[in-house]
Amino acid sequence: MKNVCVVMGVGPGNGEAYVRRFSDGGFQVAMLARSKDYLEELEQSIDSAHAFPCDMTQPEQIESVLSAIERKLGTVSVVLYNAGGGVFKSVEEASLDDFEANWRINVLGLAAAAKAVLPQLRQHDHASIIITSASAATRGRANTAPFASAKAAQRSLAQSLARQLGPEKIHVANVVIDGVVDLPRTREMLPDKPDDFFVKPDAVADAAWHLSQQHPSAWTFELDVRPFGENW
Repeated sequence: MKNVCVVMGVGPGNGEAYVRRFSDGGFQVAMLARSKDYLEELEQSIDSAHAFPCDMTQPEQIESVLSAIERKLGTVSVVLYNAGGGVFKSVEEASLDDFEANWRINVLGLAAAAKAVLPQLRQHDHASIIITSASAATRGRANTAPFASAKAAQRSLAQSLARQLGPEKIHVANVVIDGVVDLPRTREMLPDKPDDFFVKPDAVADAAWHLSQQHPSAWTFELDVRPFGENW
């Protein structure tokens, strides 16, 4: 029976690349996102991929869907938490609703997912939770107040999970993406940028795959990924 991976927050870019990489690696892949139509299209084009519509800001849905995944596919051994969103405003421009929305998707969703999936992860000799982060988690710029504060909280939660779960052979890793992900909309926004300016989703997915395969004697908690020419 194939191992089971869950990708939480599937869309064009990193989420879809994660699904393809872990499917190629021999996993049954459960895909979570709000868009049922998009997931069902991917389901038709990717071997061993399965659509599970879910709103990652709703803990009850997360718990219900993870139970359904276990019944249909088996116990989960890898979780890729890719759900996230950003409001890029200063603290004066942003509403309190902006702050709450960023916190719910980046922090509450991860906490709910971890609580719901841990009983499944603990059934394996080795399991992984890999979180898609951003450089905003480590530096709050003037116009990123809602996003940066949520990502910083997510990073702290990831570190707490890693320290708690490491002795149980559950590897928690935080992937900090420092750059602009290559998407149709980012290409439209930055039409003058060369191809090698952008972060390639397939390359990010390869990095996540290698994290999931690391030996417990040499685990990485935080991995920075950025284009070779990025000014950091």
